[in-house]
Amino acid sequence: MMTKTDFTIDRNISEKLIFITGANSGLGFETTNFFAEKKATVIMACRNMQKAEEAKNSIQKEYPEAKLSVIELDLADLDSIRKCAAAFNKSYEKLDVLINNAGVMVPPYSKTKQGFELQFGTNFLGHFALTGLVMPALLKTKNSRVISLSSLASKIGKIDFEDLQSEYKDYKKWPAYGQSKLADLIFSKELARRLENINSSSISVAAHPGGSPTNLQRSSSFLMKYILTPLISHPPEKAALPSIRAACDPAVANGSYWGPSGFFELTGKPEKAKIPSRAKDINTAKRLWNEAEGLTGVTYPFGSGKE
Repeated sequence: MMTKTDFTIDRNISEKLIFITGANSGLGFETTNFFAEKKATVIMACRNMQKAEEAKNSIQKEYPEAKLSVIELDLADLDSIRKCAAAFNKSYEKLDVLINNAGVMVPPYSKTKQGFELQFGTNFLGHFALTGLVMPALLKTKNSRVISLSSLASKIGKIDFEDLQSEYKDYKKWPAYGQSKLADLIFSKELARRLENINSSSISVAAHPGGSPTNLQRSSSFLMKYILTPLISHPPEKAALPSIRAACDPAVANGSYWGPSGFFELTGKPEKAKIPSRAKDINTAKRLWNEAEGLTGVTYPFGSGKE
């Protein structure tokens, strides 16, 4: 059926189980709100449980029949990720859609609990670990999907294998952010390749929101936050549509990338996005996968990255 979103929605969406990281604010909240309206079951994975409950209650006031639950997840802590995944795997045997939405954007230099640079550790390594730990449920579920949120910043990103944690050079938060979001896109493409290699019905898809004034930009400069962003952005409910389309449009293919279709992909209806050339190199993808396995200690059930 066609909706006001201008793309096709899986008519069986009410039967889906959807896991969304960072579901209490910004794009995650709008994505949760969308699927709650469609009567899907949504697991809201959030770092701050008080804010998660407040967000859940807010949505349920609008949609009393919404099927929502919250689960604690701090993507900057591998112990929290393992605990979250264990709790999920104990309670659920299937997972239709995993939306790796949460992230941090250009904060001052800091580290995760395990000592990774915060943006690389949270945006990429945290989601790599989570996805691998719930992968058995995804593989058991026919036509399941993993949606990885990248960013236009991936276009300026470069994977610096000699300094992934930004330890040996002067820290520059924007290049570090670009690296983390390029890593997310590379991961999505490499996961798609590996799923195809085992003839799985599961698919891996990436999306980016364009420009949007969300809480993710709380560490941005005054110029970016209050002057540039309002001019080159669209509201979170619009910015969430690329990931929503990636999650529920039957026409979406394995390995594809979705974003706004307007000027410089900043705003507009969700359509296929251009994949930066740096995200297409298979040798980089394999090496990054190997690094992620080594750093997180998480391997995927369909084989090691050292293939």
